[in-house]
Amino acid sequence: MEKIRLKLKAYDHRVLDRSVASIVEAVKRTGSDIKGPIPLPTRNRRYTVLRSPHINKDSREQFEIRVHSRIIDIMSATPETVDSLMKLDLAPEVDVEVTSMEK
Repeated sequence: MEKIRLKLKAYDHRVLDRSVASIVEAVKRTGSDIKGPIPLPTRNRRYTVLRSPHINKDSREQFEIRVHSRIIDIMSATPETVDSLMKLDLAPEVDVEVTSMEK
């Protein structure tokens, strides 16, 4: 029995929530205990660039990227749980980071 932590990141929160729902459903089907999804603070990165390459310093454009993230803890992972997670087909926009911890 081990604890698995999944950290998911995406630019679009709707895609992220759909992926989280499919992971939670797959884990509950195998009978493992789950904590989460825990929403983490959204990271906002803003970039300011000049609109013109030569003149008009006052004319600028601003861009923003928001990174949404969630954490899911699987408390008692079984081999069936790991198999079901490996077979899941998640959206390509979602970045998944898996960490395994012994209890």
